[in-house]
Amino acid sequence: MAIEDDVLVVGGGVAGMTAALAAADEGASVRLVTKKQSTLRHASGLVDVLGYAPDGKLLADPFDALTDLPADHPYALVGAEAIRAGLERFDAVAGELYRGGHTEKNALLPTHGGTVKPTARYPASAAAGLASDDRDALLVGFETLTDFDAPLAAEHLEAASVPFDVRGATVSFPGEPRADAKVTRYAHALDEDADGERARLAARVARVHDGEPRVGFPAVLGQDHPADVRATLEAELDADVFEVPMGPPSLPGIRLEYAFRAALDDAGVHTVRRPVVDYETDDEGRLSAAVVERNGQHVPHYADSFVLATGGLVGKGLDSDREAVREPVFDCHVPQPEDRYDWFRDEAFGEQPYARFGVDVGDDLRPRDEDGRIEFENLRAAGSVIGGYDFATECSGTGVSLATGDAAGAAAGADTQ
Repeated sequence: MAIEDDVLVVGGGVAGMTAALAAADEGASVRLVTKKQSTLRHASGLVDVLGYAPDGKLLADPFDALTDLPADHPYALVGAEAIRAGLERFDAVAGELYRGGHTEKNALLPTHGGTVKPTARYPASAAAGLASDDRDALLVGFETLTDFDAPLAAEHLEAASVPFDVRGATVSFPGEPRADAKVTRYAHALDEDADGERARLAARVARVHDGEPRVGFPAVLGQDHPADVRATLEAELDADVFEVPMGPPSLPGIRLEYAFRAALDDAGVHTVRRPVVDYETDDEGRLSAAVVERNGQHVPHYADSFVLATGGLVGKGLDSDREAVREPVFDCHVPQPEDRYDWFRDEAFGEQPYARFGVDVGDDLRPRDEDGRIEFENLRAAGSVIGGYDFATECSGTGVSLATGDAAGAAAGADTQ
């Protein structure tokens, strides 16, 4: 059975979901195809635009450094207004879940490892923990949650010369969950509060609380009712409560994923959780369909315009072996040195060429072949499948996904009207 839409987006991460929403805003019928759940649940939940300049300098305002970026950087291609448009769309999706939309400047957030991270948007649950706040803080960890060592994180923050005194303490979580319990188990217990877990937790923290005006917990303070959980703890402790961003699985990331899903449903975007295994073209060489595998059968999904947003090497949007790096969905060109020993540098913490691998696009975000010709007139790319930047070093991953996703989706949607 053939399925047809105006726009088909391949990829279910931030870039893909943003592209789908932007295309729908143009009045297009949109289908999003993804083979797995969003990677948001594996992310910290922080939204980075640009944390560090090309020279490694920490940035207070990411827009100040845009002119210093290489010409092939995604931000240089789409421009500052596209970044602002992507952030505006994010703010509309996230709503009261997030803070930072009142300014273009970066905020500094403590992480579970005790580092300080620059970010453009951050969960409301983390707002009281800003590293620029000079109020003293207590960090609280749980005996059975080994991913967050509160005393060690506090030591690292002190070493980072934060403008406040911080110490850490470890308490037992009510109910004594197993040491290998998922973070969602802690969150659900606090959500349901069936045995008074919130008040019991507050009582245990009160024994180690020395009057600090703010108290930080690992980011497990409820999945469905985080504001209510924080409010209860704040009332019991007479202190502001905040969450410290954690590694995967991430409750702030899961909450954000739910917000995006709700926005996609409201926009009428159809989501298909199946892998794309092939594609079809018409007589003019334009894409006509992405072929999806369903129960062993190949089903073509036809569309007028397409957006590729499958992620980079980490997200499996790019395949690699000892011979080459490839884009596996539409077989788009990925520039790379012929000698694989030129893919990396010997220095463990040096600038690694492979981190910038991705499809080559112009300022219209259309992938280009090795001769610089557009591969498919009706295909655009978005997010970390695009090359030309190192999102980990720059702290720019989500920002690039939002900016290019919004630009690619809006253009794809407009082309069909």
